[in-house]
Amino acid sequence: MDIQLVALDMDGTLLDSQKRLPPDFMDWVKTHPNIKTVIASGRQYDTLYKEFIPIQDQLIYVAENGGFVFEHGEILYSNEMQKEDIRQCLDLIDGIRGLTPILCGAKAAYMRRAEESVCREVRIYYASLQQTEQLYQAALQDTIVKIAIFVDDKMAETSMRYFAGIAGHLAAVLSGDSWIDISNRTVNKGVAVAAIQEKYGIAEEASMAFGDYLNDLALLKNCGESYCMKNGHPDLKKAAKYIADSNDDDGVMKVLRQLSGRM
Repeated sequence: MDIQLVALDMDGTLLDSQKRLPPDFMDWVKTHPNIKTVIASGRQYDTLYKEFIPIQDQLIYVAENGGFVFEHGEILYSNEMQKEDIRQCLDLIDGIRGLTPILCGAKAAYMRRAEESVCREVRIYYASLQQTEQLYQAALQDTIVKIAIFVDDKMAETSMRYFAGIAGHLAAVLSGDSWIDISNRTVNKGVAVAAIQEKYGIAEEASMAFGDYLNDLALLKNCGESYCMKNGHPDLKKAAKYIADSNDDDGVMKVLRQLSGRM
């Protein structure tokens, strides 16, 4: 079956370790208008949109790990957290040292003032960022789909234990060695891509996905042709149909350049 949709994680997958796009990726998108190209990331929509200026309106964006889907600047799908859940999560996070919460909304992301090293890391993923000491009050004024947590000293995997007791309708997901994401349990990249597949009548078998970390698991499971990067998490490698070369070895583009021959 011809590939009609390609969904790509950003960090650790499409981007190399220096956060650079493959030089020929945008040209590939331009020359494959018959394929829906989906950027599926934990990043904010505004941040993603600014990465792809020459082709930004040719892409579909799954932002905030599946909390939002944007196309042509419009929200196609969203999965909002309840305000009381946000309050309870903030109370939990605030009692743990080394964790910095960021509320991820449709209008902006919100965080308290923090060390410059933390702010610098957060700005990589959140172009529209507001600093406020009144996080919960900010949540009341926006549609919040995710609480991203920056974890000091790359201790995210170890820190997952703190969230074992959160409400059953919420989920904490490891999305990098310094990041944990909390959202509704029904939020993931796979559900978001399924909304795109349904809109355009695209079968899972005609969909291809690339990822590297555990927040990409549902994405890979929802696409018939699934690739984990060689640099990816061991558990994601077990779930993927194929292993692609690493993000520093042009892994994604090596596969995409072959698509014409497979179609």
